[in-house]
Amino acid sequence: MKNTHGATRAARTEVTHGCWHAGWRSVILSVIAGTLLPLAFAPVNLFPLAVISPAILFWLWFDSVPRRAFISGYWFGLGFFGVGVSWVSVSFYRFGGMGAWLSIIATLLFVLFLALFPAILGWVSRRYFRRLTASVYLLLFLPAGWVLFEWVRGWILTGFPWLHLGNSQTDSPLAGLAPVLGVYGISWTLALSAGLVVWAWFVPGRNRVLGLAGVVGLWSLAGLLMLVDWSSNEGAPLTASLIQGNVPQNLKWRPEQRSPTIDLYTRLSRDRWDRDIVIWPETALPAYYHQAETFLQGLAREAKMNGGATLIVGLPVIKGTDTSQYFNSVVRVGAGDGDSTQFYFKSHLVPFGEYIPLKSVLGGLLDILQVPMANFSRGMINQPLLTVAGRSIGVSICYEDVFGEEVIRGLPEASLLVNVSNDAWFGDSFAPHQHLQMARMRSMETARPMLRATNNGISAIIDHRGQVLATSPQFEVAVLDGKVQPQAGATPYVLAGNWPVLSVLFFALGICGWLVRRPHVSIHQAEVH
Repeated sequence: MKNTHGATRAARTEVTHGCWHAGWRSVILSVIAGTLLPLAFAPVNLFPLAVISPAILFWLWFDSVPRRAFISGYWFGLGFFGVGVSWVSVSFYRFGGMGAWLSIIATLLFVLFLALFPAILGWVSRRYFRRLTASVYLLLFLPAGWVLFEWVRGWILTGFPWLHLGNSQTDSPLAGLAPVLGVYGISWTLALSAGLVVWAWFVPGRNRVLGLAGVVGLWSLAGLLMLVDWSSNEGAPLTASLIQGNVPQNLKWRPEQRSPTIDLYTRLSRDRWDRDIVIWPETALPAYYHQAETFLQGLAREAKMNGGATLIVGLPVIKGTDTSQYFNSVVRVGAGDGDSTQFYFKSHLVPFGEYIPLKSVLGGLLDILQVPMANFSRGMINQPLLTVAGRSIGVSICYEDVFGEEVIRGLPEASLLVNVSNDAWFGDSFAPHQHLQMARMRSMETARPMLRATNNGISAIIDHRGQVLATSPQFEVAVLDGKVQPQAGATPYVLAGNWPVLSVLFFALGICGWLVRRPHVSIHQAEVH
């Protein structure tokens, strides 16, 4: 009687669970879970959703066949990326010269591609790893697989690490893991937490308590790491002014706008020559360096005579005599460290925004997109650091600060991070807030403060713990004044990068691959009963 009752109850559980995995119910639940996940990120910052939404998806995958796992993963991805990166349509429509329908189609194709990542993970998990026990599947394979697919998305086709799960935790206890394991380590902890929640739900009894205790333990340990000082003060604080010109994106490259733009930035800077550093954002000057060199050197002399500020300016630079080779650049023209001029050339370019992949085939897109300066050359990966007031600084331009493994190249020598950006491409959308959140994650990983100057907001002064000390209003002409404390020392992430986390992920997946080749009982035989 006892065995019959247990079998009947298990069968009833399986049938009920299977109903939710079939048809439109699982599709609706997948879309809801995916649509909610972007709300874990800035500007909404409901960071617990970074556990709840993946947990719903893992639950849907838990007892699915491969086809259903692919479908639920794909609908999850459509909701996630459809909401989370919908801002690309603003770039296509308002500034890319596309019509409304073409912008919608381009955005839809982009989202359809990104949605393949969770879909393929779901299909692979049920096609090749179905024989894993529930604990191994939920606690080993899915967390490792989730982060592995994030990592692949972060480098394939030059990479799109936007909306990596870990970036959502800048204001949660898991932020304590950033200096140790980086954003991928936080993503893994979130995915493991989601797996523990599902495991606790499906494996009742003592395991339910263990699962919830595991989540609490992980988050508590991460919170304790926030008490560790990973760097120390280096010298006196620096005073800084970030100049935000708020020049409309659709006007800045017009010839008649050049003089008013130069006059605006010059006027806003002249009252700040007593600062240590004055920063103009990405391509603030709508001219090549050789066209503005005399003006900039004159401005540097003026700054030297009136306080000695070092001026850092974003503008394009033609290198050498080849006028077809130009770079998205930052130029240091200050007099604080002498009269030398230093350059940083952007090395990680945005596809279709700064260069056209497979130009011989797709070069015609330049005419369709109508993006000015859309054929930049790529700077070298390792470039000399710029200096300000005797301190080395690590510079990144716009999109580069979303790649933690690239920001750490200049460390631990750099005591300060500087990022110049142009988020005007994205209008009043989630993108500028998400971008600022990723900049904060870079400060957390490196234990370095960051000065972030943008064309139209959000400019920000961030301390070495990733806390925002001051911000500028969006869509306004503004000057953000403040102080930053340069830091010395190296976090574990600076020393090792992503390799410790990636090594553990590949090891975990290797164990899973070995286990599925061994004869053993299935998930339901082992644990669901």
